[in-house]
Amino acid sequence: MRVNEVFRSRIVIFIIQTLILTLLILFTNYIINISFDMGVTGEHQAIIQFLANYILFDNLSGLLFIYVIWILVSLIPIFIFNNFQKAYSMNLLTFFFPNFFLYVFLSRYSPEYFNSNFQFHFLHTILLGIVIVGISILLSLLLKKIKKLKIELQIEDLHAIASRSKSLCPYCGTKFESIPKFCYVCNADLTILIDDKSEKEE
Repeated sequence: MRVNEVFRSRIVIFIIQTLILTLLILFTNYIINISFDMGVTGEHQAIIQFLANYILFDNLSGLLFIYVIWILVSLIPIFIFNNFQKAYSMNLLTFFFPNFFLYVFLSRYSPEYFNSNFQFHFLHTILLGIVIVGISILLSLLLKKIKKLKIELQIEDLHAIASRSKSLCPYCGTKFESIPKFCYVCNADLTILIDDKSEKEE
């Protein structure tokens, strides 16, 4: 298996995205305050807290932080894949996992908090998912257009170079795809014409 294929695989990209998210959360010391139900064990609280830090927020700065980190990691598949469908599906896959397990753990081990806050958090989760999909599609299409324009410019440059390398014998009218020193039909010396052309260009 090629290194490029491994790098492009979804598992590797998922791990990279999750790792970057985790590092951003740890370095910024982002923690959301959750009012756990009575009787929730410390182990379950730690798991829920860990998952909640990826998704939930309780103030404006938390909202901005969550959106920024998810938009940043969403750029990874956009630049790796040259396809908006692969980009947004990869981003949704990464986004789905912490959301799924967070809501499962909350509903099971802290049902009171889950029931009282589900609607608020779920609506924002849906909104963030839409934003991630929108950015994935728009940026992927924009990058594709930029690459297409770049290729078109390169082709134009190649055509210009090719046209400059073509020549015509002034004596017999033979066309050449290059600039020869002598005409192979009438044996005329073409170096004089080349020197004259270069002098005019200067």
